[in-house]
Amino acid sequence: MEQTIMARYQSWLHSESIPEELRKELAALRDEEEIADRFYRDLSFGTGGLRGKMGAGTNRMNVLTVGKATQGLAWYLKARTQAPSVCIAYDTRNHSREFAEHTAKVLCGNGIPVYLFDTVHPTPMLSFAVRYLEASAGVVVTASHNPKEYNGYKVYGPNGGQITDETAAAIFREIQQCDMMTEVRFLDLSAAEQAGLLHWIGEDVDAPYFRQVEDLTMRRDLIRWEAKNLKILYSPLHGAGNIPVRRVLRELGFSQVTVVPQQELPDGNFPTAPYPNPEESSVFHLAVEMAKQEEPDLIFATDPDCDRIGVLARTADGEYVVLTGNQTGALLCDYVIRTHRELGTMPTNPAIIKTIVTSDFGKRICERNGVMMAETLTGFKYIGELADQWERTGERSFLLGFEESYGYLAGDFVRDKDGVIASALIAEMALYHKSQGRTLYQALEALMETYGCFQDKLVSVILPGQGGQRQIGEIMDRLRVHYHTLLEEEDPAVWEDYQISRRTLLPEGQCEALTLPRSNVVKCVFRSGDWFVLRPSGTEPKIKLYLSVRGDTLVQAQEKMEHLEKVTSALLTSPAEEV
Repeated sequence: MEQTIMARYQSWLHSESIPEELRKELAALRDEEEIADRFYRDLSFGTGGLRGKMGAGTNRMNVLTVGKATQGLAWYLKARTQAPSVCIAYDTRNHSREFAEHTAKVLCGNGIPVYLFDTVHPTPMLSFAVRYLEASAGVVVTASHNPKEYNGYKVYGPNGGQITDETAAAIFREIQQCDMMTEVRFLDLSAAEQAGLLHWIGEDVDAPYFRQVEDLTMRRDLIRWEAKNLKILYSPLHGAGNIPVRRVLRELGFSQVTVVPQQELPDGNFPTAPYPNPEESSVFHLAVEMAKQEEPDLIFATDPDCDRIGVLARTADGEYVVLTGNQTGALLCDYVIRTHRELGTMPTNPAIIKTIVTSDFGKRICERNGVMMAETLTGFKYIGELADQWERTGERSFLLGFEESYGYLAGDFVRDKDGVIASALIAEMALYHKSQGRTLYQALEALMETYGCFQDKLVSVILPGQGGQRQIGEIMDRLRVHYHTLLEEEDPAVWEDYQISRRTLLPEGQCEALTLPRSNVVKCVFRSGDWFVLRPSGTEPKIKLYLSVRGDTLVQAQEKMEHLEKVTSALLTSPAEEV
């Protein structure tokens, strides 16, 4: 084991600044690889803030790494803001409240006023609070949909959106200057409250948020008279969505909402959903069993911090089908555009935003209806950033933002994907289609008949530790150098490399500049219009391959997807693995 790693381990083991429970955890370690993984680096801080496994070590989420990140944030804010203030929220994960309160202690210790939610709240409500209270920044303690071992620390800017790459880099420089053992300043919460630095928030912020969510209702008469007729089965997956989602649906008049009881209460161990991600169909097994008795029109689930929502739609014969994020996004595009046109409320220069890894299904709907579809890099922060820019410049009217990973947003008072807003909008959409005599799934079938059958797939390969990071780099480098030979038999038309901001038109080799920010992402579009994207995850030790095809029939689309999977499977090996 490298001396620097062992030195870090010994420093933690014998430091008086280490909490006793973390010291005991370290003393019990015997596996050198485990020690190396905990100390080979500091937990990385990027545009998603911090995210990692909880435990003792510099490469783990704990009060010391949270304290160091917060001290860096405090230095950053004090250097650039005359009178900074910060909002803080947290989800239901183990240690989330502890880390949130520790964040508050450090900020207050630096003389920065804090607005701390008094109970568990969804991530999008933190975004709202930052805007509503005109704070300088926000922090939410969550690891979104990761397994129970993980937690995270996401930082938001004054516009309520996740911080930009530039801001993250500036905060990281401050964090790097901080000695977590000696330079982190604290103030106990009771003392901070007495000093007027700590403010507890709850209903004073909740109530205006819910009013604005309810104001997003498009077909108000339909909601007023018919909402009671839609049956919804909902699971918060042990997370923060339970109270907010049920509240907004109840206040809108959706009185037939049943909650999956085994997944209702907060539990950071996620006993019924080890991977609490609504993208995983397995999290719905309890809901599907309940549906045999309840027979709801709609099933949906939100992830632990309630920024994502997954939907199951009922077919004509009473079965329940999992909708992909792309399919739900396409349905929402159609519904929002259709409703604005029918009611005569379409704003000037309307636009919808999706990411470059999101299906072109919604794009086709927009093109047919004269609505601009803008594209951003992967990550909802970019969608929020563009929506914010349009609000400032008046260039476009933002209708909807969505991404394939079950994130959706409407309105101008939140700048991140919002499972509460989405639950209300999806319920209204399902109610509308029911009033027209069709299920949500039948509405999707109608869209496929009009625009084509889109099939999409995400393949993720987990590559943990130092070796995994090296493999991910090798895979990306290999494809960048050899894409011509690896893909030449498939007739590629466009090769996009976002790391060097260049689009290459094939086979001529003519180059154009890409306008989106630089990112470690490559995209190949074939002559057929089918495409794939390869990128390392920004928050997890994995590399992600996104596949998208379109067929005239569902069978044709499935056949095309099978072929594309075969073609691209070889791309997920590094040169070292081939030897």
